[in-house]
Amino acid sequence: MRSTTRISLLSLCLLVLCGCATLPPGTKRDPRDPWERVNRSTYKFNDALDRAILKPVARGYTHLPQPVQTGVRNVFDNFEYPVVIVNDLLQGQVKAFFSDIGRLVYNSTVGLGGLFDPASRAGLEKHDRDFGQTLGKWGVPKGPYVVVPLLGPYTVRDGIGSATVDTVANPRFYLPFWWNVGLYGVREIDRRAALLPLDATIQSAYDPYAFVRNAYLQNRDFKVRGDQPQDEEAQEQKLMEEALKDEDESAQPAPSQPQPQAPPPQATPESPPPH
Repeated sequence: MRSTTRISLLSLCLLVLCGCATLPPGTKRDPRDPWERVNRSTYKFNDALDRAILKPVARGYTHLPQPVQTGVRNVFDNFEYPVVIVNDLLQGQVKAFFSDIGRLVYNSTVGLGGLFDPASRAGLEKHDRDFGQTLGKWGVPKGPYVVVPLLGPYTVRDGIGSATVDTVANPRFYLPFWWNVGLYGVREIDRRAALLPLDATIQSAYDPYAFVRNAYLQNRDFKVRGDQPQDEEAQEQKLMEEALKDEDESAQPAPSQPQPQAPPPQATPESPPPH
């Protein structure tokens, strides 16, 4: 059984690596994405899997009452909030560190294990920090863009951050394996359901792959620089507009070399009028 699983995984990796997708006509190479051909193949694989499994399940999930969906999201946000608290400390955000500890305790007790979010109503701001962002604050370059099978877009810096400190700081890591996998699956379904309204915008783009890449990289840059708008809807709208602009620019063919023009004819002096 293990041998068969390993062969299947190896075959999948070879398929992704060898089936490098071609770039759309006229697409300019993005220096942030040196592995673009392999990334496009992985993106197609992930997209096919999403259409076949994750998206239909997420649509079914949206039929649950809205308070249930909000409660599930609150519970996961609260349960995984130690990741934010650890990165508060690593980024030197002392005020946010103590505020987020208070938020976690308040929501875990008064909020019934995070089912409700009384901390926000009490003025304890919710933060979103991870170790990829922390490395960026420390000046570590983000590295190439990469699309990971099943997991989606990352940069090398974000992938390292997610696989190390963020994984260890997440309480789910210490649960039995199948509990961990089950909770991860529910979390991803909830996240996918929240992204369903964006599907039409992504699919209407000339190059959906470039659109997703630009939106992801811009969002990560905002988080590292700390200049994202306070209003989440305004931030989302700004990211969409910038991603569409970048996607349109990357789809434009490179300008052709101007053809040399012949010099204008020399004016000949007029002959004097006859007397």
